Amino acid sequence: MPDFDGLNILITGAATGLGAATALGLARQGARVLINYRSSRAEAEATADACRGAGAEVKVVQGNVAEDSDCRRMAEAAADWGRLDALINNAGATKHARHGDLDALSADDFHLLFGVNAIGPFQMVRATRALLEAGARASGRASAVVNVSSSSVFDGRGSSIAYTASKAALHSVTLSLARALAPLIRVNAVCPGYIDTPWWSKGLGQAHADKIRERVRGTVPLQVASTAEDLAEIVMFFAGPGSRNMTGEIAIADAGLSLVGR
Repeated sequence: MPDFDGLNILITGAATGLGAATALGLARQGARVLINYRSSRAEAEATADACRGAGAEVKVVQGNVAEDSDCRRMAEAAADWGRLDALINNAGATKHARHGDLDALSADDFHLLFGVNAIGPFQMVRATRALLEAGARASGRASAVVNVSSSSVFDGRGSSIAYTASKAALHSVTLSLARALAPLIRVNAVCPGYIDTPWWSKGLGQAHADKIRERVRGTVPLQVASTAEDLAEIVMFFAGPGSRNMTGEIAIADAGLSLVGR
């Protein structure tokens, strides 16, 4: 039987990219999935259709994780299932800014990125805690929270200082929640490096995105440009029973980028 057969999983920011790849991977393994999106409705519905095509039961809920009321509304939608077995906090935001250009970021930029990248996951866990605990009691093992972070926090790189700082805050949230919510809920973080998705071309333009992809391939020890599907498998591992004895882990999944320059 698939590891996720009959499990209920909520994924934030699941319209495109890593979130969409994770939703489809879970659907193919028998999970029910709740797909959250903030503004990409057409893409979210396309992802939902693909999941339904794989035989999954799917819910689609619009919401901004930075708004507590939206987080609670997502939890209410999942409550129809009676429990959650995993919450994947994938929704993220950034602003591209050269680290040396301190005038490129405002206080509002920091507030926005911290709201989505650090406060949002906390609010989602708070909103879904009772459902996750119900999942643990039903299955006899701890339910899972997976926070999608970034390997940039380990070297101070990333798309901007505000982005890297917000993901570093998410690490603290991960560790604190892992202590606070055990034994019924376990909390881990996955830290991707580069992921080859349209996120880059939308932020920087296609030509610049193509150059970054080739530079990554020539730089990382594994000489690959990781895809959303590559990283989805790692996120699914932390969401599933195969990692049932792991909590408070901050796992780097960057094809070896963090080794470069050491």
